[in-house]
Amino acid sequence: MQKEFPEAEVFETKKVKLKNPIIFAGFVGAGLVGPVAINHIIEKLKMEQIGVMRSKYLPPSTVFMRGRLRHPFRFYANQDGTICAIICEITLKMEGLYCLVSSILDWAAEKGSKEIVILDGVASTEHDDKAYCAAEEDLVRTMADKDISVIPQGFITGIPGGILNECLVREIQGLTLLVKANKAAPDSAAAATLIEALNRFYEMDIDTTELKENKERINSEFGELSQKYVEHRAETSGMYM
Repeated sequence: MQKEFPEAEVFETKKVKLKNPIIFAGFVGAGLVGPVAINHIIEKLKMEQIGVMRSKYLPPSTVFMRGRLRHPFRFYANQDGTICAIICEITLKMEGLYCLVSSILDWAAEKGSKEIVILDGVASTEHDDKAYCAAEEDLVRTMADKDISVIPQGFITGIPGGILNECLVREIQGLTLLVKANKAAPDSAAAATLIEALNRFYEMDIDTTELKENKERINSEFGELSQKYVEHRAETSGMYM
């Protein structure tokens, strides 16, 4: 008898020892800045895939990138096991979102993670080279010292909003870094601004030169996904200020 497809589970494809990792996550949103930034972080930190999200609520889609087939909802870790990354390259519907959120945070708790950082974009006509944050009060003050502005008010929807809500009632700190991003096309410059904010706040040194110089290649690789986001914008993640 065939096993029923799971509500949601993080299916580990490689067993690695994680050391209370900080988790960076990017989902489909304005300018695709989350997936573009996370993909760049994965490449620069030479992270390896350790798992995928399996869920009956994921659309039956897969992703081709440079001719290579890959799962659209993946989990990565660096060699030291101190940093994890979650990247989702498909638009998600509201149905089943809480199952996906719970599965992610259950997995994070199991790995001893104390912090999850969501990278996302706010749909705008132009990027202003600034990074913004939404977090609990103490963290917001620390962010301001690193030239990361607080967003006074607004709504964060979709899976980013669900994760941040759940973090408020669990023993894990949730925050989001946001940038104003192109609402109709992949915005690699905005993704670079996000990573530069991470560099300042977490004392990392991730080079963003390629993001700024390879705009055409990134547009080509993420263009179709960006179009799907535009078509399904009302159902996908986003920040409304």
